[in-house]
Amino acid sequence: MRIREFRLADYQAVMGLWEEAGISLSSSDSINQIKHKLQRDPELFIVAENSEREIVGAVMGSYDGRRGWVNHLAVYPNFQGEQIGRKLLENLEQRLRRIGCEKLNLLIEIHNRKVEGFYKKLGYTSDELIFMEKWINK
Repeated sequence: MRIREFRLADYQAVMGLWEEAGISLSSSDSINQIKHKLQRDPELFIVAENSEREIVGAVMGSYDGRRGWVNHLAVYPNFQGEQIGRKLLENLEQRLRRIGCEKLNLLIEIHNRKVEGFYKKLGYTSDELIFMEKWINK
């Protein structure tokens, strides 16, 4: 397995992975929004390839200068259990540490609660919050 930065040519493969993994996609995952994200911090969007150079996992990280975020970490179901998710997350953490990030956050959608144990094993803890959002471009 090899971990590398996402390239725009990976877009369809990664969208397919995220859909198969059950990640809820939105307009912020459009190709134009991903292009915009790549202008900001491309080194934080990484993919895992198997020996045939097929994308088997991906994670999109971000950093706002204060906090880091884990977005859309996924591994194809038939590759889960091979430590790919762990390696992607560890690689993202290293990249964030290098740019000065001290705290990393992530959100888990209720329908995907089964992944909570994965993150707890890697040292993440739960926090009681009220999450609110507003789409301002709709």
